[in-house]
Amino acid sequence: MSDKRKFADTNVLVYAFDSSEPKKQKIAQNLLKNDGSKGRIVLSTQVLQEFFVVITRKLPKPLSVDDAYKAVSNFAEYPLVQVDKFLILRAIKRSSSDNVSFWDALIIEAALQTDCEILLSEDMQTGRKIDQLTIENPFS
Repeated sequence: MSDKRKFADTNVLVYAFDSSEPKKQKIAQNLLKNDGSKGRIVLSTQVLQEFFVVITRKLPKPLSVDDAYKAVSNFAEYPLVQVDKFLILRAIKRSSSDNVSFWDALIIEAALQTDCEILLSEDMQTGRKIDQLTIENPFS
């Protein structure tokens, strides 16, 4: 198992609670258990916000607000990047220079800011390198 710091995109957290995708759920839960418990998973406030919305509104079996609150509260204990004006401005530049969406650029910049080497995401181009960061799809 790698000691590298990994930044988790929202979909990793969501799948940990999505019983309609049992294979992906097990992968996400194992990642969070193994790397998250050792402080190797980094999140951002953007990821927490998106996670709350998805698990309370978009899952086939949404979580209650109380259960979602508990989950967000637990994830907020992970190393956490605060989205601030500097991160937003870097993301604007990154979205233009690297031809990625602003929201993906915000995730990328948060991962780079915390010296992560791996960005776990189902939604971005697997294998792509951005500075020291490599995008990996843990579900493929």
